[in-house]
Amino acid sequence: MEVNNLSDKAKEDLILVEQYKLHKDQDALAQLMKRYRDSIYYMILKMVNNHEDSEDLTVEAFTKAFMNLDKYVPNYAFSTWLFRIASNNVIDFLRKKRVETVSLFEKQDEDGNEFMVGQFSTDEPNPEELFMRSQRAEILHEVLSTVTPKYAELIKLRYFKELSYEEIADDLDMPIGTVKVQLHRAKKMIRSLLENHPIRKA
Repeated sequence: MEVNNLSDKAKEDLILVEQYKLHKDQDALAQLMKRYRDSIYYMILKMVNNHEDSEDLTVEAFTKAFMNLDKYVPNYAFSTWLFRIASNNVIDFLRKKRVETVSLFEKQDEDGNEFMVGQFSTDEPNPEELFMRSQRAEILHEVLSTVTPKYAELIKLRYFKELSYEEIADDLDMPIGTVKVQLHRAKKMIRSLLENHPIRKA
């Protein structure tokens, strides 16, 4: 798209971008942010469904855009470029949150036993760590309510009550081999559900 094909608003945006590129005009950035802040915020809010995260991600989007203005060329409207940056940033954010959530069963202790992330710690957790643990536990409890009761019970005994395979076998009166096989199936099912669980804060 040539500059002449840009809309009037896009041409005004381009003028502001050039003012900053040439003169480091902070007022130009302020005007660009004023123009698009609400639109970016509400787009992000629809994606993450959390006001606090949306505020943070909106600021991040503008920061990344303004730090990379030299890379913007008017082949398309500045708003298109800005929304693409904001959208990609949100996707990265959601992907990172999903990886953190799905990794509930990914850690192992020195004996090779799996445990929930944050379940063991030698240091006193800070408030943020406590919040993240409670969030993960809440999501896991929510997902457990949707799976077969026998699988949910196995997960609770193993990862919430921290029982050994032998203790679970005794508690449920089943062979230890069956416990291991069914736990494996249960974890596979839970991972699948977690991967599709909406990422949000409580």
